[in-house]
Amino acid sequence: MITRELEDKIISSCFNGKIIILLGPRQVGKTTLLKEIVRKLNVSSVWFNADEADILDAFSSAVTSSQLIQLIGANNKLVIIDEAHQISDIGRKLKLIFDNRPDIQIIATGSSAFDLQNQTAEPLTGRKNTFYLFPISFKETVNHTSLIEAKRLLDSRLIYGFYPEIVNNPGNEKEILVEIAQSYLYKDVLQMDSIRKPSHIEKLLKALAFQVGSEVSYHELAQLIGNIDTATVEKYLDLLEKAFVIFKLPAFSRNLRNEIKKGKKYYFFDNGIRNVLISNFSLPEMRLDKGALWENFLISERLKLNAYNRNYVNTYFWRTHDKAEIDYIEETDGMLNAFEFKWKEQKVKFPASFLQAYPDHNTTVVTRKKFTEFVGS
Repeated sequence: MITRELEDKIISSCFNGKIIILLGPRQVGKTTLLKEIVRKLNVSSVWFNADEADILDAFSSAVTSSQLIQLIGANNKLVIIDEAHQISDIGRKLKLIFDNRPDIQIIATGSSAFDLQNQTAEPLTGRKNTFYLFPISFKETVNHTSLIEAKRLLDSRLIYGFYPEIVNNPGNEKEILVEIAQSYLYKDVLQMDSIRKPSHIEKLLKALAFQVGSEVSYHELAQLIGNIDTATVEKYLDLLEKAFVIFKLPAFSRNLRNEIKKGKKYYFFDNGIRNVLISNFSLPEMRLDKGALWENFLISERLKLNAYNRNYVNTYFWRTHDKAEIDYIEETDGMLNAFEFKWKEQKVKFPASFLQAYPDHNTTVVTRKKFTEFVGS
């Protein structure tokens, strides 16, 4: 089993007077991670999976603290509630258990940030510690094997991504990836809202897959999909973010009059999902979109790194109306770190307008030969 970076962090957070919330896409290994944590904690425990009808019904029916305490058992010290976002009023119910049994550790997982975060935000204020688990990171593959081996497999990861089942089953990547996309990708999105036309979601994601690294217009997306307005496009994009399929990078602007102020780009949490949507599994060197592949990989890996290390940074891209641009910017305590991503080694000049407007900030070029530091390896 590939050791996940969150394992030790979650274990060290247990029995410290907080409910632990673990969020992340389906099929990224939340259950496997928690089984390992349960094994290492070695305390009396009980496991509930809210995907199972009887478990969901039992928690839905339990409304008082005594009913909930009876449900989890008097002697258990560790309570796992998997896919907890499906349980109605889960935030209040977790609070009741927590307030009446402060000696136990509750870990609740969810594949929908919309449901679990919304339901727990107010009831669990000051009572929870939230972690995010994503597909396996490049750094985790390095730790599992070696940097040389991880680099050898980089082309495959750029194409098929880092879902655990993909990483652990070389040779069957395409079939597994198609199954993940067809069976799990839209499941939480379709449950979150009464979406009448799932085909709109598929068309929207396919359009985004072709536009990775480019600014996105809600109006243009609506026209591409057809029979849909811009407000609905914006709503669907928000749902897809909360289901951990895509994430948004806003435009950075502060000083220059001609900076793009309201632009946005969308990236996929996993390269494999992006490629299965456009049905392209060719090797990077044979592709016209290898720049987009590289950019999506780097930004998604950086997101994992920042999340796992609790690096509280603001992230952006930068562009002006006269087409000067920078791929990626992080802002930390007022300091800007600007990054340009290039597939091959080449001389890169950062826009003079940016350097003049934002002096004394850092600029870095990330290439295939020099990327390991950027992704934390």
